Amino acid sequence: MSGHTHGPATVELAPVVRRRARRVFLLVLLPALAATVLGGWWLWPHGGLPTIQTTGDGQTYHVVTVSEVDRTLPSTTQDAQLTATLGGTTIEVYSPPEYLSSIHPGDQIQVVHVAQTAPGMTAYMFVDFHRGPPLALLGALFVVLVVAVARWRGFAALLGLGFSLLVVGCFTLPALVEGASGAWVGLVSASAIMFVVLYLAHGFSLRTSTALLGTLVGLAATTAIAAWASGAAHLTGLSDEYALDLLSYAPQVRLQQVLLCGMVLAGLGVLNDVTITQASAVWELRAGAPHASRRRLWTQGMRIGRDHIASTVYTIVFAYVGATLPLVLLVAMSDQALLGTLGSGEIAEEVARTLVGSIGLVLAIPLTTAVAVLVLGPAAEHRPVEGADDLAADPPRPVLAV
Repeated sequence: MSGHTHGPATVELAPVVRRRARRVFLLVLLPALAATVLGGWWLWPHGGLPTIQTTGDGQTYHVVTVSEVDRTLPSTTQDAQLTATLGGTTIEVYSPPEYLSSIHPGDQIQVVHVAQTAPGMTAYMFVDFHRGPPLALLGALFVVLVVAVARWRGFAALLGLGFSLLVVGCFTLPALVEGASGAWVGLVSASAIMFVVLYLAHGFSLRTSTALLGTLVGLAATTAIAAWASGAAHLTGLSDEYALDLLSYAPQVRLQQVLLCGMVLAGLGVLNDVTITQASAVWELRAGAPHASRRRLWTQGMRIGRDHIASTVYTIVFAYVGATLPLVLLVAMSDQALLGTLGSGEIAEEVARTLVGSIGLVLAIPLTTAVAVLVLGPAAEHRPVEGADDLAADPPRPVLAV
């Protein structure tokens, strides 16, 4: 190695390579964008979400502060176990026995006041804990840290997150309520989100376009596999504890399509992460070895990609395990055979969701690597440029042969 102490190097594409790559991306991504817009127009819901009435006649909700808890009363009593303060007035609140051990003096809880109560029943009933302030504090801390550490990119990512939630709230959910196809709704939603989020957070560049192309193909593969899996495995969506409630409020909903759309959206964040990281890795490899052949660049890129696959796959699995831990505990205590348990109801849905997302992830990495290698072109078309790209802020690390 030479003893140069220059700043970090990146790669400047030759004008002919840059023009060729832009032309190819325009020919591929513009039709994909047009299809996304057309799909959104075709599937756009004609109405909003139905309103679920949460309060009955004569019922009002209040946030109160617990002042005293009486745990000596038997679990079958109809007497109030809690004393709370509401606007300077002391009230008595009845709590279900399963929540009583978690309530302490000083806690803020939500109660419902019933104007007409049965004989012997207290007028105030415990509904849930009031979690607004701590969740708001947690959200504010997240926003501050993201902007402080990632600066403009972090702020852009937060804007992208807001846009994503807007798409889900204004398009995805109302379309599913109207009974639209879950595969098409999920694919159009995910595609629209990725077009905006990737360019907003990472800028308009060939590197971002490479990641976007890999993401879109991964989404298409995920959607196709999810559609096949939901039909072949007879995943109905009825196993979810909220399924029947959803049907009662929105009878036109097709639960299997909701499940299918959920499979597509579930792997969206991870898919975006691996494609942008993989594209950046190949760019940095070229910056570190501008004279390397395409074959070597592919080999080194896939070496990184394989590590990414290995780590992300079990990340997905443990994310689902953590989110469904009570269900996992029930499965562990079941007297049925493991394979029989995995193939039943809600367990099968979670297994299929994990496998579908993982397959889409695995397919997206080699595709993104191949596109990046093709865009960067042969070694002869590049020359190293000192400090030309802020994404190359760290010196490239040597790749060790394994």
